[in-house]
Amino acid sequence: MNGAKKFDAIIIGGGQAGPPLAGRLTAAGRTVALVERKLVGGTCVNTGCKPTKTMVASAYAAHLARNGTRYGVATGEVSVDMKAVKARKDKVTLDSRQGLEDWIAGMKGCTLYRGHARFEGPHEVRVGNELLRADNIFLNVGGRANVPDMPGIDNIEYLTNSSMMEVDFLPRHLVVVGGSYVGLEFAQMFRRFGSEVTVVEKGPRLIAREDEDVSEAVKGILENEGIKLRLDAECISFAPHPQGVSVGVDCTSGDRAVVGSHVLLAIGRRPNTDDLGLDKAGVTTDARGYVIVDDHLRTNVPHIWAMGDCNGKGAFTHTAYNDFEIVAANLLDNEKRKVSDRIEAYALYIDPPLGRAGMTAAAALKAGRKVLVGQRPMTKVGRAVEKGETQGFMKILVDAENNEILGASVLGTGGDEAIHAVLDLMYAKAPITTLQRAVHIHPTVSELLPTIAQELQPLA
Repeated sequence: MNGAKKFDAIIIGGGQAGPPLAGRLTAAGRTVALVERKLVGGTCVNTGCKPTKTMVASAYAAHLARNGTRYGVATGEVSVDMKAVKARKDKVTLDSRQGLEDWIAGMKGCTLYRGHARFEGPHEVRVGNELLRADNIFLNVGGRANVPDMPGIDNIEYLTNSSMMEVDFLPRHLVVVGGSYVGLEFAQMFRRFGSEVTVVEKGPRLIAREDEDVSEAVKGILENEGIKLRLDAECISFAPHPQGVSVGVDCTSGDRAVVGSHVLLAIGRRPNTDDLGLDKAGVTTDARGYVIVDDHLRTNVPHIWAMGDCNGKGAFTHTAYNDFEIVAANLLDNEKRKVSDRIEAYALYIDPPLGRAGMTAAAALKAGRKVLVGQRPMTKVGRAVEKGETQGFMKILVDAENNEILGASVLGTGGDEAIHAVLDLMYAKAPITTLQRAVHIHPTVSELLPTIAQELQPLA
């Protein structure tokens, strides 16, 4: 095509999969155009993991300071400087993004284009006034907060996970709509900063994808910190109010509305695929807009791949990075790596955190498995008792017929780290007997995992 700049590959999106793939491709001698319309690093670096976990750390410090007398430490009155919290968060984010930009700038053979990319054909992408062409194209366009068409939503101001990153003040009363991972992390965080917080959830329980015992334990953790929960909120609506926003909840009990100073919408995510011109490339998406890919992340157009949040195969930084590894292995290393080899694993970063790997009990039973379960409350974990952080429990699920480890939940101090002791065994396809005979270090949270594995009982 006349006038088009030719590259070996075009990567649309500078999130967690795009830059490392650019690094592998350029190291292999290929020329790459990396296109980013906003901030390099994507959700994780700019509005997701990095900034939110930095703020979670600040909230934890405030919580620990307020409870210092439990440890024999007198701290006096505790106050939170939200401008300082934001400044710390901004520095962590900026440093991470700058490091990534410096790395990209040093890639020989990689050209970074700033702007929005749209297909003009199966091999052509326009970015502003530039027309780019490549034999291979990779999508890493990520996702954004979902804003459903709820009654009154257009009549109020609301926050999302992105705009929440600009908050440098303490909301008087934060109403969080959505009782899953993003919403609960912000709820506890701002409660610990000093806000009144109410969580509104349409379903009958929090984090519905988890087993009921996990949901119930998380509910108790949040309520213990004074967070109000409104579940079974079937008809959520919004209206301006002199004190901020009135959120209609229409729950089965309690007041019919919650009046807050600010509203955070945390009702899932949607892929950034609706303005790419995918139709001009012939790339198909599903009903929710996710790019349809095969087990190697190739779309229906053989020279176009999709990685990260936009392909619906995972909504986490670690799954996006693994998408890059799968694509690079197949393209450059002659390794037949597949998405279906991946074990589902993730964490919920409330305090204490939830580490999750593999199946839930409900999923295992639905799959027809005969399930054994080993479980211990964190009150029986010495390390948790010593730290004074005994909320939560640990649970391991095992196939009764072949000793396969099916999944685990570690809700408790260090749970996001301890879960990997189980996850790695699952990847190694080791039976539960391996964990039963392991000798873990004392005193740790992980040392109780072999004990739990030795106390398996049929799942009721």
